Amino acid sequence: MTLAKCAIIGIGATAQGRHPDTHASELAAEAAAKAIADAGIAKSEIDGLVTCRPPFSTGRAGTDEDMGMRLGLNPAFASTLEYGACAFSLHLAAMAIASGLCSTVLLTYGTAVSSAKGAFGGGSADWQSLAGLVHVAGPAALAARRHMDLYGTTEEQLGWVAVAQREWAVNNPIAIFREPMSIADYLAAPYMVAPLRRPDLTMVSDGGAAVILTRAERAADHRKKPVYLQSMAQQSAMRNDQNPDKFLRPWMADIARRVYAGAGLGPNDIDLVYFQDPCSVWVLQMLEAYGFCEVGEAGPFLAEGHTRPGGALPLNTNGGQLSECYMWNWMHLYEAVRQLRGECGDRQVGSPEVALHAQTHDFWKGAATILSTHAG
Repeated sequence: MTLAKCAIIGIGATAQGRHPDTHASELAAEAAAKAIADAGIAKSEIDGLVTCRPPFSTGRAGTDEDMGMRLGLNPAFASTLEYGACAFSLHLAAMAIASGLCSTVLLTYGTAVSSAKGAFGGGSADWQSLAGLVHVAGPAALAARRHMDLYGTTEEQLGWVAVAQREWAVNNPIAIFREPMSIADYLAAPYMVAPLRRPDLTMVSDGGAAVILTRAERAADHRKKPVYLQSMAQQSAMRNDQNPDKFLRPWMADIARRVYAGAGLGPNDIDLVYFQDPCSVWVLQMLEAYGFCEVGEAGPFLAEGHTRPGGALPLNTNGGQLSECYMWNWMHLYEAVRQLRGECGDRQVGSPEVALHAQTHDFWKGAATILSTHAG
């Protein structure tokens, strides 16, 4: 879908890590205040609100009603996504602007899941739980084994996802894991679910993030360099276990085809890549799905160093969920905007103009956006 009709004009984020005495909605509100200040707008200019309920939330935590009260907003348009991981929330806000329901939308997310000690691995009455697949590590390990069996991918090649992202995180002051990690360190780490090791899986953390989106024709009036949404695409895979080769998620290629077509661009036009990474395997798959290498060749592509600092394809320059924090892809968008503005200090990647931001909700659905410093 072509969408040169709106732009990001403000971003905000809290410290990431542990916030044991702070409610998830307080973290979202803190990030929202920073985004409003970053945009240099009055709160009264916000006429749209999109919020995201965090995992294991209770009551009204993270809802538009809760955030509206905390922030003192009565927007013309307001909505909450139950699974509002960043790309899906961003698309809802863009559609609300395109439809004329509102003109300037505040998007918020806050989570205190680490301090709340939410049980990410828990049994339920379904076939996956009966098979022991109670956490993303299980199906991700099966996906890795499938790729290894089909294409000869090795554990060392897969390890370069986590190692490269740690190399980026070393220069990110907000990252939780900043200790250097070599490929030897990675291979020495014990398995969590073979062939996946601890560095292959996201940590769980607390934090808040916020984004302000407005109509493109208004964006240039604000003090920060606007970042335009050039195109967006989604695809569901709701049949899940009925889908052919479920673990490799081939339907992601449909998202890639449509998001590139909407912008009139291709993989070679992308300067920066941000892939949601609850596990390293998702990055491996998405490199292939989005055309940065041929299907089956992501292992050698990673081992050749293309995604490392100084490589040809800067990927998850914040450290991603494997090293920076666990924020449902919100901090990936925060980093993408900062890189496109030229605000990332020691890890700044030249003067990038185009970024790809993409994610999935496990085996259920996916979304992608192409971001640019140019309006058209």
